[in-house]
Amino acid sequence: MDLASYSDYAVRLVNTEEPTRGSDALTSVEAVRALFGASQSAARRATEADVTRFRSVRGRLRAVFEAADAGDETLAVDLLNSLLLEFPVSPQISGHDHRDDDGRPLWHMHLADHPSNATAGYAAIAAMGLAFHLTTYGVDRLGLCEAAPCRNAYLDTSTNRSRRYCSDRCATRANVAAYRARKRLEADRSDSTGRTAASAQRATASGER
Repeated sequence: MDLASYSDYAVRLVNTEEPTRGSDALTSVEAVRALFGASQSAARRATEADVTRFRSVRGRLRAVFEAADAGDETLAVDLLNSLLLEFPVSPQISGHDHRDDDGRPLWHMHLADHPSNATAGYAAIAAMGLAFHLTTYGVDRLGLCEAAPCRNAYLDTSTNRSRRYCSDRCATRANVAAYRARKRLEADRSDSTGRTAASAQRATASGER
């Protein structure tokens, strides 16, 4: 597996909260377990205590995205390094029972689940995945959606580093809003031009009299 793909763990966790909307989906142990996806063995270790711990890690991961979005590469790296130090990973070579055409295991690197604590395991995988993504693609590939009021995190994998929104929905909403703003500006300018022309005509007519 591409270790950078584990960065999706970070995005999933960060986006359980929308601060500008005041919404938080991370309110139960079931919500915590849902973040693990297919990793059911790790999800089963989650308890009610992990809800608070996950929220703490979420805030720290969001701070990494905020620093990157603001262009502060050093701060983003420092914040991520602090997570890596606190939540170390356990890399393993795994085949996951997959075989090639000759029957040999398809070996690849895998980040093992932390055996004792659901939060530590998830945080370790999310931080390491984000670190691989950052060092492979650059700090500027970590972003926050520009479609107000959404500030969801996203990972820019576009070829020309042009991504600005977390989803097609937000991109469409932003484009529609920009189009309507342009139309209002054009209408205001047209209205202003019309009023100016009318005033000039009245002034000319008054002068001729």
